[in-house]
Amino acid sequence: MRRVLLMLLPFSLIAKSNFITPMEYASSLYKNPRGIGCHKCHGDSGEGKLVARYEHKKEQKSFVGPAINNMNFNEFYEALNVRKNGMPRYFLTQKEIKALYFYLQEKKKGSVSNVK
Repeated sequence: MRRVLLMLLPFSLIAKSNFITPMEYASSLYKNPRGIGCHKCHGDSGEGKLVARYEHKKEQKSFVGPAINNMNFNEFYEALNVRKNGMPRYFLTQKEIKALYFYLQEKKKGSVSNVK
């Protein structure tokens, strides 16, 4: 058993590279964190988006996903962990929240043009 572990050790050291980049991970998470993507309400870069127009008691109303790309990390973290009308609870891990924030900051910088 010890010999097998010693033989596999070099392979584990070589295999340290990630399968996807941090930006690819963050992009896929933003587009589908737990079934409903952030981009559906907050836009492709977190700029905010009109989600729906409707009529309530004969009055025209609209439901808008706010901009989230201009928040600092603490505001962003708290917004994801406080119950709000229309915002689903995703129960994201700390790593996932950091990845989403990283994604929005990179999109805001314009350093990533077409991440699919």
